[in-house]
Amino acid sequence: MKTIANGLVLKGIELSPAKENIVIDDDNNIMEISKDALEGEIIDASGKIVCPRFMNAHTHIGDSIIKDEGDGLSLDEMVKPPHGIKHIALESADDDELIDAMRESMWDMYNLGISHFIDYREGGLEGVRLLKEAAKDIPITPIILARDSSFYGEDANYHQVKVAIRKLLKEADGIGLSGFGEIDTTVAEIICEKCEAAGKISSIHVAESEDNQFASLEKTDKTEPQRAFDAGFNQIVHMTNPKEDDINQLSRSDSSLTICPRSNGALSVGIIPLFDILKTGVKPLIGSDNIMINSPNLFREMEFTLKIMKGISKDYIAPVEILKMATTNVGINTSLASKINKPYIEVGQKAEFMIINQKSNNPYLSIINRTEVNDISDIF
Repeated sequence: MKTIANGLVLKGIELSPAKENIVIDDDNNIMEISKDALEGEIIDASGKIVCPRFMNAHTHIGDSIIKDEGDGLSLDEMVKPPHGIKHIALESADDDELIDAMRESMWDMYNLGISHFIDYREGGLEGVRLLKEAAKDIPITPIILARDSSFYGEDANYHQVKVAIRKLLKEADGIGLSGFGEIDTTVAEIICEKCEAAGKISSIHVAESEDNQFASLEKTDKTEPQRAFDAGFNQIVHMTNPKEDDINQLSRSDSSLTICPRSNGALSVGIIPLFDILKTGVKPLIGSDNIMINSPNLFREMEFTLKIMKGISKDYIAPVEILKMATTNVGINTSLASKINKPYIEVGQKAEFMIINQKSNNPYLSIINRTEVNDISDIF
């Protein structure tokens, strides 16, 4: 039994600050949260914030092998399969090199307070197995979204696509697609149908660039987000360049949105109109995207996001809403909550939080603006 005492606890889905103690049992369950509770080993959190650990909701951890390569290249030159420099590097890397690079990135994420990450895993079934091997003995939970080369092209063999999906879903947590530029509508629909039947996640990049949006409209008379909603994807990533009624359709859909603003900036594809999205009631998640472009540091991601969005919208965005994107929004998103068990700080939940030095009177801005890795004193 342990008690985390005297800390400022960010409780529940809303991250409500309360000066209370947290009692944890020997199975790492939160038994009580109150001002007076004191049992077992006492861990003094005076002057500190007790915050849920983070979920990095979008990574490509495989490209840890080519950090900071390709600077100045276009989005397609960097990451479009199968000829982007990332995919060429992944094809030429040996297994041990990939595993070592992915392990290093996972330890980085753990030390930065991340408990879960959603990874778009290239390399088919073997890619899934390599990430699982790399994750052994690291106290972090990878949520692995796989893909297969049979999905690509206008003349995909739908029987082969179904066979590949069945094999992938036996070992992966879902399917994560590069985008509609590489697959046809039928493949997208098959993937969503099979993932839903298996209780797994279906995810796709959409509207990352304006060029992608224009190409989709020209080809199908629909935007990429509209096609994703029609197909039934659980999660869409980016939507940096919404068109027409994309934002309102998102708010009415069952799809979760993950944003990656630092990546969008690095790739010169724009900045998502987050203020307009938040006004509709959408509760996004946040991710750092390709490790070749960004460190997987969500403190950096949140600070960049908060400040760039306020600058563009010229309006107020509450810091707590940005922090929720990295912590508790996944728990209220109906398309993902049943598929990702990400605890928050409440009685009955697993104790999965970190203790952070409080550097200002505003706990949310203290975390977003001022926390460095050495400010994390304990990770549970």
